[in-house]
Amino acid sequence: MAARTKTAKERPSYRCTECGWQTAKWLGRCPECQAWGTIEEYGAPAVRTTTPGRVTTSAVPIGQVDGRQATARSTGVAELDRVLGGGLVPGAVVLLAGEPGVGKSTLLLDVAAKSASDEHPTLYVTGEESASQVRLRADRIKALDDHLYLAAETDLAAVLGHLDAVKPSLLILDSVQTVASPEIDGAPGGMAQVREVAGALIRASKERGMSTLLVGHVTKDGAIAGPRLLEHLVDVVLHFEGDRHARLRLVRGVKNRYGATDEVGCFELHDEGITGLADPSGLFLTRRDEPVPGTCLTVTLEGRRPLVAEVQALTVDSQIPSPRRTTSGLETSRVSMMLAVLEQRGRISALGKRDIYSATVGGVKLSEPAADLAIALALASAASDTPLPKNLVAIGEVGLAGEVRRVTGVQRRLSEAHRLGFTHALVPGDPGKIPPGMKVLEVADIGDALRVLPRSRRREAPRDEEDRR
Repeated sequence: MAARTKTAKERPSYRCTECGWQTAKWLGRCPECQAWGTIEEYGAPAVRTTTPGRVTTSAVPIGQVDGRQATARSTGVAELDRVLGGGLVPGAVVLLAGEPGVGKSTLLLDVAAKSASDEHPTLYVTGEESASQVRLRADRIKALDDHLYLAAETDLAAVLGHLDAVKPSLLILDSVQTVASPEIDGAPGGMAQVREVAGALIRASKERGMSTLLVGHVTKDGAIAGPRLLEHLVDVVLHFEGDRHARLRLVRGVKNRYGATDEVGCFELHDEGITGLADPSGLFLTRRDEPVPGTCLTVTLEGRRPLVAEVQALTVDSQIPSPRRTTSGLETSRVSMMLAVLEQRGRISALGKRDIYSATVGGVKLSEPAADLAIALALASAASDTPLPKNLVAIGEVGLAGEVRRVTGVQRRLSEAHRLGFTHALVPGDPGKIPPGMKVLEVADIGDALRVLPRSRRREAPRDEEDRR
């Protein structure tokens, strides 16, 4: 590289015809002899080329490549293995991002302790806390192991030195925005520093066959902080989601070179640490002996995992000219659409002048259209003060014309509801194979769905004076 640069400097593109002064760019006046219009181009700049070099490994037919070297190793946390596609692949680099306080450090410390062994030591490097602070958390969640090594470093060279000393099979860096290289200008967390730190750790992971877990910060919009290049360089990108006031935490795969990107891992955060939930539907349900007005159950798909969730609605007389519309865990726009459909297509006018509160149970967020039918039925049940039949789930998307549209994964949703003991379901037409012993009612529009409410107790407000007469 130095030889090519020197040759380029010895062959400038422009020269003064009066005094012979040379330069790499054109000027109107020669700085040496002060002559005007005497600088002319006399040669093309040197062309930089890369000559073929020695290869590190010879190319072989793809059928002769040993695929066993990319066999995943379990992290010891089943829900995280589910999202990763079976575990951590040697040499893989995983980026885990989430909001502050959501539980990223707690989860990774638990993973570090469970994956550490005599043959596979683990190195946990923290740049945000001291070693004693991490030790206190490890005592609380019982994440102690003789083969788990802990270091508090913010210098990239020191982190690479720990790799040479420990030779870990798994490196956890918390977080990538706190480590900096002294050879790069800029503060830690800047674009240049993040790119350099990530690049050095990725090279070390590939050369050593070491799995690496990087913790990343997120912006106010929920996106991963730092350059987008970081997401393209790593092998797996995971988002850690959850409301800090709720127990549920979700690990969602966004990018995965070794598995599917539609898997979701469910965790429960508590005082003793964080545990995986193989059957998280219990967090989203309220078991009652008798049904309550304003509640309806649905089955949502988080990735490929069906989860039974409960939608609740409450309507009260409004004391202000503009009634309140408050939602929690539901999209306000979809709730407003269901209110309009119920008033126009379901002929329920009692909702327009009342305060309406709608929410989900357990902190789950329902954003897919398959929950529309459950939202509409919960609102109608609250308006009429009539409970829906017991052990009923509602699945379907509701259009503005009042039609109930088909959604994906109806069979998986029905199977999950049947497994949890639900015996009745409202679904769009052509649901496919129905679990044995489950009664499924196919509805074409919102009017058909509202017929499940007992007419003897329905209290629909009249729409106009003509209806009163």
